Amino acid sequence: MSDERSHGGVSGAAEKPGAAEESGAAEESDGAPESTFTVVVAAAANLGIALAKLVAGLISGSSAMLSEAAHSVADTVTEVMLLTALKRSAKPADEGHPLGYGAERYIWAMLASVATFVGGAVFSLYDGIHTLVQGEELGNPLISYLVLVVAFLLEGFSLRTGLRQVRRAATVLDVPAPHYLRRTPDTAVKAVVMEDSAALIGLVLAAGGLLGGQLTGSGMWDGIASVLIGVLLAYVAWVLGRSNAQLLIGRPLPEDVRAGIREELVAVPHIVDVVELTTLIQGPREMFIAAKIDFRDAASAEQVEQSCEEAERRLRERYPSVRRVYLDPTPGRGQRRRTAEDG
Repeated sequence: MSDERSHGGVSGAAEKPGAAEESGAAEESDGAPESTFTVVVAAAANLGIALAKLVAGLISGSSAMLSEAAHSVADTVTEVMLLTALKRSAKPADEGHPLGYGAERYIWAMLASVATFVGGAVFSLYDGIHTLVQGEELGNPLISYLVLVVAFLLEGFSLRTGLRQVRRAATVLDVPAPHYLRRTPDTAVKAVVMEDSAALIGLVLAAGGLLGGQLTGSGMWDGIASVLIGVLLAYVAWVLGRSNAQLLIGRPLPEDVRAGIREELVAVPHIVDVVELTTLIQGPREMFIAAKIDFRDAASAEQVEQSCEEAERRLRERYPSVRRVYLDPTPGRGQRRRTAEDG
C-alpha cells in the first residue's frame, strides 16, 4: 500500500470456480489442460479429415467436397493457433508484463477466426460461385460419400469432447450449458464447439449437394452446397471474431457479479461505501478488481490496512478466480462535498 492510500495483491492461479463464473470468468481448476485436450482432439481429427476430403473432392470433381476440404484445413490451422494461444497465455506475470499474458490468447484466437474466414469461407464461396457459373463434370461420388461418413463420425467425436467439457463446467457453475458457451471467455473451447458444429452441418450440406447432382445430373446443387458452406463459415468466423474482440477491448464482469463484489466490500469493518468499481476479465480463470473505497473517517491507518486485507480475503473466498485486487481509500461523496464547501 503506497502512502496508505491503496492496497493490492497478486495471487496464484485460481483453484476453484467462483460465483462470478456465471459470466464464464472461471472454470474448473483443471480447465486449462482440459481445453488443451479438447483442441488437440479437434486438430487431429480435422487434419485427417482434410486430406480425405481433398482426395475425394479431386476424384469426384465435387466443389462441395473441395470446399469441405478447405473447411477442414482452416479448422486445423485454427486449432494450431488455439494451442499456441493456450500455451502462451499460461505464462506467469513478469516484470515486463505485470498483469500476465492472459489476454494473449484472445489475439491468437482472433487470428484463428480470420483463418476460418479466409481459409474456409472465402474459398468455399469462390468455388461455389465458380461452379454455378461455369458448371462442373460430376465423377463417381461413392468415395465422397464414404469420406463424408467417416468425417461425420470423427467430427462427432471431437464435438462430443468439447460438449462434455462445456457441460461439466456449466454443471459446476450451475448455469445452462448454452449460457455458459455463449458467455465463456475460454474461446478455445468455444471455437472447437462452434467449428465442429459447423463442420457437421457442412458435411450434411455437402452430402445434399452430391445427392442433388446424382438425381438431377446437374452440378448446380453442388455449387449451392459450397456457397452455403461458405456462408456458414463466415458466420462462425464473425461470431468468434466478435467474442475475441470484446475480450481484447476489455469485458467487465456481469452486473450480478459486480453487485456481489460491492456486497462483500461494504460488509468489511470500517468500509462505508464503494465509490467506484472497475472489473475486468483477463482470461478464463483471471478476474481483475479495482475499487475506490470510502472508509470510516475515524479509521486509523492500521484499521484501513487491516480492512483492505480482509476485503481481499473475502473476495478471493467468494470468487477464487480473482487474481488481482486493488483498493484505493477515497473520500466519500459527502466528505468531498463538505471539503469543497469549506474551500
